[in-house]
Amino acid sequence: MDHHPISEDPKTPLLPLHDQIQRSQSFHSSLKSIITLKNFFILLGPLLCTIICLCVKLDGPVASRNMLAVLVWVFAWWITEAVPMPITSMSPLFLFPFFGISSADDVAQSYMDDVIALLLGSFMLALAVEHYNIHRRLALNITLVFCGDPLNPPLLLLGICGTAAFISMWMHNVATAVMMMPIATGILRRFPTGRDQSVVVTNFCKAVILGVLYSITIGGMSTLTGTGVNLILVGMWTSYFPQAAPITFSTWFCFAFPSALLMFLALWGLLCCLYCSRGSGQALSVYLDKAHLKKELELLGPMAFAEKLVLALFSMLIVLWMTRSITEDIPGWGVLFNGRAGDGTVSVMIATFLFIIPSKKQKGEKLMDWEKCKKLPWNIILLLGAGLAIADGVRSSGLANLLSETLDFLEAVPYVAIAPAVCLISSSITKLITSNNATATLIIPLLIQIAKSMHVHPLLLMIPGGIGTQFAFLLPTATPSNTVGFATGHIEIQDMIKIGLPLKIVGIAVLSLLMPTLGVYVFRTSEPVQ
Repeated sequence: MDHHPISEDPKTPLLPLHDQIQRSQSFHSSLKSIITLKNFFILLGPLLCTIICLCVKLDGPVASRNMLAVLVWVFAWWITEAVPMPITSMSPLFLFPFFGISSADDVAQSYMDDVIALLLGSFMLALAVEHYNIHRRLALNITLVFCGDPLNPPLLLLGICGTAAFISMWMHNVATAVMMMPIATGILRRFPTGRDQSVVVTNFCKAVILGVLYSITIGGMSTLTGTGVNLILVGMWTSYFPQAAPITFSTWFCFAFPSALLMFLALWGLLCCLYCSRGSGQALSVYLDKAHLKKELELLGPMAFAEKLVLALFSMLIVLWMTRSITEDIPGWGVLFNGRAGDGTVSVMIATFLFIIPSKKQKGEKLMDWEKCKKLPWNIILLLGAGLAIADGVRSSGLANLLSETLDFLEAVPYVAIAPAVCLISSSITKLITSNNATATLIIPLLIQIAKSMHVHPLLLMIPGGIGTQFAFLLPTATPSNTVGFATGHIEIQDMIKIGLPLKIVGIAVLSLLMPTLGVYVFRTSEPVQ
């Protein structure tokens, strides 16, 4: 057996060269995997927090400085999405106790109060509506009513957009967008595509998608359950002003519904002017008629027992929400429980019935089971909890008082000037954060302090600021529902800007006019806050 002599040349490497190359390559690749933009953003949160703790000195207690540091950490992660948003939303559960802002029990309570219960119950009912295809039946019936004979495109557009707005009043915007877009595209599928598509057909397709997209946002504004922002606003109002009259489902509806209705009519008018030409009815009626819609409705079959029951439960919940607290003269059913029952109480109660009442489809089967509830959007629930926890932290740490002192210069600014500015700023921030819930969490505590500095009722700024965060009409990435509509391929960014920009201006004008008029009557903003 031959043995190769070991070379005595000092330049000869002791280990094979290819192993060294592999090791250096693996070291470089592991270094590259560590030094990424996402990892930098992960470090950015704690880094900014440390800088504030070490370098910033506030006149108030240490907890107020720590609260500012934690706020910067949480919002750095929210804005950059370095860590998934639901996980960032849970960070106050460990950051607040560690930084001496509040106890673990106090923080945890924010993640399950009446507002969260309201959201949980309404989500379960929304899942039942989706499971039994009730939304599809409702959309087809309304489209049939508004179709017209011969076809009237503006009227049909009103029916489709009205359906989207109505559904989004009771369900979350993203869920409504996911359900309504297939229905809208199903109607549009009857038209020719590609080069065969005429300008009239192309424009009508754009009008339908844009109409559904923005009607969902507008409909969501009008009820407390429509979007998380409204619940964050109401939760923060209760947190900051526990002695003041709470904002109930019915009081919110009395103000927000007229505002949303004016915006909806403006949207419909814009779409008709820009995308529905006078002779479009004749060109579109070739592809779309009542016979097709009736055939599609027949395929769904008659309403089953389970569908009727889910619809009845949903209707019952709406009635209970609207009648808990009506007026001072007519107190509503809430007085029977000495004010202990909230909107969340009945929301969870009605949702519980879904798991008790039999569906009559299979033996022992109930209307809903927990398997179907696994689609619950916990990300939104956790984000809402984080918003309420932050509101409590800002107040209890003393940071709220320090903010109000720094904003004293706003005392001389007239409300007429500040209200539109608040709407504009809040809607602009939404484009950066891509979550109107996160934007509301950031901006509403600040608006409360601005209102105190200006000596005006906090709701006069909180409501335009909160609703203003929902005016994310310009970009497909501004909200998840915008992305769902843009993904259909029927619209482009310039179409969104063409309708979104004037709609945003209308929204700001409506809120600026209605808040000091109708808002004063509904929310009693002329009375001092307790």
